[in-house]
Amino acid sequence: MFHLLLAVIYLAFICLGLPDSLLGSAWPAMYQEFSVPVSFAGGISMIISIGTIISSLHSDRLTRRLGTGKVTAFSVLMTAIALFGFSISHSYLALCLWAVPYGLGAGSVDASLNNYVALHYASRHMSWLHCMWGVGASLGPYVMGYALTGGSGWNGGYRAIAILQFALTAILLISLPLWKTGQRPGEAAAPSQREQSLTLAQIVRIPGAKEVMVTFFCYCALEQTTGLWASSYLVLRQGLPADTAAGFAGMFFAGITIGRALSGFLTLRLNDTQLIRLGQGMILAGVLFLSLPFGTGSALAGLALIGLGCAPVYPSIIHSTPEHFGSERSQAMIGVQMASAYVGTCLMPPVFGLIANHVSAALLPLYLLLILVLMILMHEIMLKKVRR
Repeated sequence: MFHLLLAVIYLAFICLGLPDSLLGSAWPAMYQEFSVPVSFAGGISMIISIGTIISSLHSDRLTRRLGTGKVTAFSVLMTAIALFGFSISHSYLALCLWAVPYGLGAGSVDASLNNYVALHYASRHMSWLHCMWGVGASLGPYVMGYALTGGSGWNGGYRAIAILQFALTAILLISLPLWKTGQRPGEAAAPSQREQSLTLAQIVRIPGAKEVMVTFFCYCALEQTTGLWASSYLVLRQGLPADTAAGFAGMFFAGITIGRALSGFLTLRLNDTQLIRLGQGMILAGVLFLSLPFGTGSALAGLALIGLGCAPVYPSIIHSTPEHFGSERSQAMIGVQMASAYVGTCLMPPVFGLIANHVSAALLPLYLLLILVLMILMHEIMLKKVRR
């Protein structure tokens, strides 16, 4: 039963990654149909992110009341309905309305499912599961591209992913009994559903909580800023053609996916803290390579190293949460960590956009370095506080 549930969770992570890259791949066709500026994609993305932040902050209360299995199934169902709503939308306003349940569903399932894996499975599974998320996120654009070239349009791409999400919902509903028996003997138990959930004010007073929130903020800010602005940096700093730069920027995402697959094996010899420090060191090396004036080769090596360095950080911080803050607090802590992550995702890439527009895109390595230094500092302070 334990391994059957793990297979369901692996499938869930693949399917959860599928919708995350749809908007970016479909938007060039969507904005022309709706006669809106290309920049309006940011409005939809912002609504989704706000919904995700809200539901992440409420994940502790929902999970204690309903349990991880029901929260996951209901959240995936909400996401499936939202994706189907996207597929039948005929106006930008309709997309904005459907983005609300999309974000609310995404935040709850992300926090609840990550906490369940952190409590019940080894660190290697956390790395491999997030690798599977990367596989799903990579497949999403291919599904959308097939729909666009096959004549069914972007609506067909969203509809196809919605159908897969409905199928995942059915599997999750069937597997609900497994969530009650999926714990191994001697494992740390999940927090009781009868225990009172923590408020945000109570959470931030926990020693190390504010520091780990900033750490997560910085990590996702660094990852998203690199992913969004790598192509522009290669065009404006290295002089590459736009299409070539877009392909080369894929080195960063390839580094994350490959790195998470490798991180699963590294967990057999390194603990979570060692993996986080290793990742931070590789990110530092990547930023330095990116800043070197040695042409395209050093820039590509830098992007690949940043991706490889990012790979173990996110899953290792999540997996170490029960150890650092206790299993009874882990759901609440992971919820606020996810919320902090999405705030970083929303805020910091646009800030660099302003810098690139008014100063220079060549400042990307310096911007990433400042975020990385703050992330390292906050993580080390958090470790000192939780070990007292």
